[in-house]
Amino acid sequence: MDALDVSRWQFGITTVYHFILVPLTIGLAPLIAVMQTMWVVTGKDHWYRLTKFFGKLFLINFALGVATGIVQEFQFGMNWSEYSRFVGDVFGAPLALEGLVAFFLESTFLGLWIFGWGRLPKLVHLATIWLVAIGVNASAYFIITANSFMQHPVGAVYNPETGRAELTSIWELLTNNTALAAFPHVVAGAFLTAGTFVAGVGGWWMVRSMRRSKEATEPEVAKKHEETARTMFRPVTILALWVMVAAGVGLAITGDIQGKLMFEQQPMKMASAESLCHTETGADFSILTVGTQNNCDSITQLIKIPGLTSFLADGSFDSTVEGVTEIQARYEEMYGPGNYKPNLFVTYWTFRAMIGWAAGSALLAVVGLWMTRGGRVPDKKWFGWLSIAVIPTPFLGNSAGWVFTEMGRQPWVVAPNPTGVDMIRLTVDQGVSNHSPWTVWVSLITFTVVYGSLAVVWFTLIRRYTVEGPLEHDAHPPGDDHDEPEEPGRPEQLSFAY
Repeated sequence: MDALDVSRWQFGITTVYHFILVPLTIGLAPLIAVMQTMWVVTGKDHWYRLTKFFGKLFLINFALGVATGIVQEFQFGMNWSEYSRFVGDVFGAPLALEGLVAFFLESTFLGLWIFGWGRLPKLVHLATIWLVAIGVNASAYFIITANSFMQHPVGAVYNPETGRAELTSIWELLTNNTALAAFPHVVAGAFLTAGTFVAGVGGWWMVRSMRRSKEATEPEVAKKHEETARTMFRPVTILALWVMVAAGVGLAITGDIQGKLMFEQQPMKMASAESLCHTETGADFSILTVGTQNNCDSITQLIKIPGLTSFLADGSFDSTVEGVTEIQARYEEMYGPGNYKPNLFVTYWTFRAMIGWAAGSALLAVVGLWMTRGGRVPDKKWFGWLSIAVIPTPFLGNSAGWVFTEMGRQPWVVAPNPTGVDMIRLTVDQGVSNHSPWTVWVSLITFTVVYGSLAVVWFTLIRRYTVEGPLEHDAHPPGDDHDEPEEPGRPEQLSFAY
């Protein structure tokens, strides 16, 4: 492999690994803020314990997300210096805003949230976690804005003297319709991920607590475990299940909007999602094919839904969708000789994996809401294991969606805007640095080993603290007087003063 291939592998591996952590951070921060708000409003200790418990898991994920994310920006200058030279004036603006505004906001207030327990007034401390939630989502928007310029360049002009794209309107860049469509879709996916994570952990602990209650020989111990399942893990599981339902609806709506926008802006990506080799009217959507996607003559559709690809493209089952072969010929006329087709095998199956993995969350949402209906607290071991088993599915779905988004744009690293400024376009081979393959191999192997080690650390810590569960010393908030002797003549009461 040459330097281009190795650089692509390195960026792909590091990006996919980083993006495994990102959706959980984006979605879990608001859920923790809701838990803490419930504690402040209701005064119930179990919401405090849940806030501390899931907050610990959030911090583990956040820390490793930061560590893996820093590498991403360095690669632009090291492995993709020609790309950085071409779009640095534009691409650097949202990245700078992400660092100076969003990351500074979330990291500062996360520190205040971590060390502010018992030191800050209750409402001020609550505000810090909400600001963290706002910060992580703002960070996502700025990153998506930068990526959306690569998908659909706006707010810039091409300077023929310097051979670079130059920013003309930060407002146009920040309000790119590609970013406005992608952001809610990414956030919905993040909430599905976080909801599945919380529901999976909560469901498993709910079943575990109920089974401990039945196995206990002392009535007091049995009552304590049942109360834990009923008053702590059941409410948070139901909350997360409804978040999953809302997120699933949001994903369907925003995904449909993105599909129609993709049909206008990147018709090749739309065709490659179906491996549609030739233009069709009323194009079907295949669920299963056999053959080699990259060889159009060998594809056989086994299961298909009539007209669905056309509907996904522009809302009509009878519309015409341009095929890969015809788009290739048109692009050769517009941009010169070259291969403008992405890897159809990757785009076809990642598009289906993106949708298919969401079925795990849908299954848990339906089963979980049924099992907890009418005040029921499930104690079936199979439900506990189902809750844990589906946790990886939205992570895999998010990763598949990201791979489809990026691979479907190939061979462009900056795709041409069909209605925008001419010459703001760049292929991947034009954007790579002039390094020897061995230089990139060293960093690829190093990052793969380091990231693999971090993956083990992440999984070990998440598993350890999930199994450990909410700690006993988190049973009462800071400043609570449960363990203090009652003053003579003063009725016992619950104090939530800090």
